[in-house]
Amino acid sequence: MSKNKVLNLKDKIDGNEMDLSLCNLTEVPVKELAAFPKITVLDLSCNNITSLPLEFCSLSHLVKVDLSKNLMTVLPDDLGRLGNLQHLDLYNNKLTILPVSFSQLKNLKWLDLKDNPLEINLAKAAGDCLDEKQCKQCAARVLQHMRILQDEVDKERERRFLKDKELEKKKETKQREREAKEKEARKRDKAEEKERKRKEYNAHMAALAIQEQKNKRKEKKKRNGQIAADKKAAAESAPKARRRSLIGLLFKLLLLGLAGVVGVCQLTGLKEEAVCVPINVAVDDGLSWVREQEVDVRVRELVEEVDIRARELLQKLSSLVPQLLEPLGVVPTATEPVETVEN
Repeated sequence: MSKNKVLNLKDKIDGNEMDLSLCNLTEVPVKELAAFPKITVLDLSCNNITSLPLEFCSLSHLVKVDLSKNLMTVLPDDLGRLGNLQHLDLYNNKLTILPVSFSQLKNLKWLDLKDNPLEINLAKAAGDCLDEKQCKQCAARVLQHMRILQDEVDKERERRFLKDKELEKKKETKQREREAKEKEARKRDKAEEKERKRKEYNAHMAALAIQEQKNKRKEKKKRNGQIAADKKAAAESAPKARRRSLIGLLFKLLLLGLAGVVGVCQLTGLKEEAVCVPINVAVDDGLSWVREQEVDVRVRELVEEVDIRARELLQKLSSLVPQLLEPLGVVPTATEPVETVEN
């Protein structure tokens, strides 16, 4: 309200009382009233007030309030905060019910609810309230009625609380069950994945084992084939080797025989025989031809080496020839030494 109206409020104060009746008010000046905490009696009758603001319930210093002959249809839910209130006049309003917190007005001694369209149970508890005694009884009966309603509200609140708690518990149980199922599903999926990997690993290892066995069989087959081929080659080469060995032996025997013949013809008394003459001539011609040829020094050295080895061989044969010819009655004659090849 404006400053002038504040001053007007001061004009309405008489001791501990403030009279705001017949002021054509449509709302209660709560903020301005709060500035006067010593006011315990407040008269708001005969105005056009339709409701009380929530802040009105903070005026706990009030002891007597007259709200008769207004247009109020409802009271604030926190009305029970007016703990010092002893006298409340609600005559001739448009109230049908009272807030449940009304039961907390433990100091209330006087109440008038006449000419309000109260609901039937509340109206029965309020009574007629035609005199002081009936208004006191109205206060007591209405408080008792509101306490019953308060108990019912508390029980309903408790029931809703328990129901909500039970619902929450069920919700938590379902949540736990769902989490357990999800955990079990994850565990099952993990086990299945592990089993799948294990089967894949076993299949892979089995494939490797089969491949290894195949490789071993191939290697064994290859090795056996190689052995067979080697045996076959050995079997085929054995006769050739034997033939080569036999030919070599025969060639050696032939050379030995030729060397023996030359030795006999050169070192024994058969030198002048018709059989030995061509052989001796051939040997002499060969030695002469070598002397006449202009050959490489290395070749000449090789020929000389061969000549020396041949001479040594002939000397050995000369010691053996008499022994071989003696049984035959042939007497060897002295021979002339064979000339060496000169450079």
